[in-house]
Amino acid sequence: MVEVVASAAEASEEALAVVTLVAAVQDRAGNKELQDEESQTKLKKETIKHYKIMRKVILMAIVAMFSMTSCSTYNSMVEKEEAVRNAWANVETQYQRRADLIPNLVSTVKGYAKHEESTLQAVVDARSKATSINISAEDLNEQTLASYQQAQAGVTSALGRLIAVSENYPDLKANQNFLELQAQLEGTENRITVARKQFNDTTQDYNVSVRKFPANLWAMIFGFDQKPYFEADEAAAAAPKVEF
Repeated sequence: MVEVVASAAEASEEALAVVTLVAAVQDRAGNKELQDEESQTKLKKETIKHYKIMRKVILMAIVAMFSMTSCSTYNSMVEKEEAVRNAWANVETQYQRRADLIPNLVSTVKGYAKHEESTLQAVVDARSKATSINISAEDLNEQTLASYQQAQAGVTSALGRLIAVSENYPDLKANQNFLELQAQLEGTENRITVARKQFNDTTQDYNVSVRKFPANLWAMIFGFDQKPYFEADEAAAAAPKVEF
């Protein structure tokens, strides 16, 4: 009986040992699963953190490249617009040069052709009208340029009639001062033609730049509008000539 009790006690102890061992194993397994879950959670957080950092870096790089491109485009349009201003200023300078020659020319012709009062007055009036129209490069558009061209064409036409009148006065044609003024006038007309062409070329370069994509987007944002071309009539633009 005692042996049976002892055997039962031993069996009970062995069973308790087994249960304890199993519990320990399960506990370890549970801890491992918990650690794995924590590791996965930590890894996920790190991944999300790195992703956010990379997204910020990429976004900053895109913004930087976009800013550099926009700055380059803007600066290029500013340079081209400034070139248009300079070209227009040259056109105005040459027309002013012609206007400055007219008073002396009229005075010289008047000394020999007093009976051509209407022709002389037409030149004076045309000059007065032309010099009263002053257009800045910023105000250039199709309407303002058309009015400017019309006024200057009126001067060209009046000068042509004045030169034609001189054919009827041999003494005037032989006058040295008249000959010099005539030569200066023709030279100025040639300079005007060159200045107009340079203006058109410069304006074309500018207009193309503000119409190209994606520069046209920046042009709309910053207000870089297209400029009109100087398209004077060929007959009006031709220098008045006289056969001596």
